[in-house]
Amino acid sequence: MTRTLKDAGREKTAERLLKSSANKFYDPDVDIDWDAPLVPGKRYIPEHRSSLYGTELWEKLTPEQRIELGKHEVASVATTGLWFEILLMQMLLKEVYAADPTSSHAQYALTEVADECRHSTMFARMSARIGCPVYGPVPALRQLAKLMPAISYGPARYGAILVAEEVLDRLQREQMNDPEIQPLVRMVNRIHVLEEARHVTFAREEVTRGMAKLNRAELVYQQFLIAFISYFVTRSFINPNVYKAVGIRPRDGVEAALNNPNWHQTIGWAGDKIMPFLQEAGLVGKPGMYFWKKSFLLPAK
Repeated sequence: MTRTLKDAGREKTAERLLKSSANKFYDPDVDIDWDAPLVPGKRYIPEHRSSLYGTELWEKLTPEQRIELGKHEVASVATTGLWFEILLMQMLLKEVYAADPTSSHAQYALTEVADECRHSTMFARMSARIGCPVYGPVPALRQLAKLMPAISYGPARYGAILVAEEVLDRLQREQMNDPEIQPLVRMVNRIHVLEEARHVTFAREEVTRGMAKLNRAELVYQQFLIAFISYFVTRSFINPNVYKAVGIRPRDGVEAALNNPNWHQTIGWAGDKIMPFLQEAGLVGKPGMYFWKKSFLLPAK
């Protein structure tokens, strides 16, 4: 059934975001010089953000291998981000399907889908341009994620979107301002950061509105679900196969990364903005605490 009642606050936010989208958006086909040569010796991520930084495996790598590993890690994050965005588009379209299409809320959701289509294409092109395979999540996680549109709803759905968007956003903000990073990577990150700011505003308000409508049983489910999804979000950033690019067995690389305090710190730092919001909103609770800690978004102790 199509919704006919329009929430005044929700509509006001959507109208503002629609105007912002019309005034400032990017077309990666036009705004990125895809033919520009990559700069020899430039990194693809800051060294201290590598999953292996500070480990014994890292110390054995040459400077060239460290750059190569960073290249494959940024490609893994980009193609996993692409996968996140496809899941997000599915969920947004599912919501629009049942919404009043004349509402600003539904129209902004469609505008966000259009943004994400461009971002997904941009991430795919960047990965191809720097000469990396399509990594994305491991096959088992791809299969598990097919359940997402069916089992997720309400504030946990939007909260999980925020975890993926805001963790990536913080990593990308650092990279886009670092002159030692490849110009192509910096430009891709800049476009994504500037347009995702609108998406974050949209999702945060949906979380706040949704939390006000939950009963106790729903709250428990929502607290568990967002933690469960967030665990897989942070664990999926680096595909195990990236380590092959520098001669490291995938299982050895994964073991080193999962036991690497520097990598834990990077994920925790990247979640510094979103976690306080989720805690204040009431989405972080005991039902999901095991997965929050395993995700590295909250300290283990």
